Amino acid sequence: MIKIGIITASDKGSQGLREDISSEVIREKVKDIGSVVQYKMVPDDREQLAQTMRDFEALGVVLLFTTGGTGFSKRDVTPEATLDVVERLTPGIPEAMRAASMQFTPKAMLSRAVAGILGNMIIVNLPGSPKACAECLDVILPALPHGVDILQGDAAECAR
Repeated sequence: MIKIGIITASDKGSQGLREDISSEVIREKVKDIGSVVQYKMVPDDREQLAQTMRDFEALGVVLLFTTGGTGFSKRDVTPEATLDVVERLTPGIPEAMRAASMQFTPKAMLSRAVAGILGNMIIVNLPGSPKACAECLDVILPALPHGVDILQGDAAECAR
């Protein structure tokens, strides 16, 4: 089973002023591919987000989902924090999420989500909206276990 981490970026959530529903959506969606071994809610702070990502990688998380902080607000800095820590980008993941989400709303093009690799961990930025989070996971979850296997050295071929 894949060791999964979740980071929720939310100023209000970290102050106890907003319930974190998106992390529960992630937990439910990923239960067939792995188990959530690390979770943390942090404010929309670039340095704190980046450090938490590094900490999760050091703790053995191999698939990290962030939720929140991918919009246009001045406090939305999750993509920047992710770019601060990843060593290689995986642009197909957010491209697939945006393309699929465009079927539901043209606002999907406003997502600034990124994805990439830090050491032995894949990081994927998900929207903060529980509905959008679920829709994006439905698109990417079928491919992610294979990506984890390749990154971990457990699979070498992508061809059928």
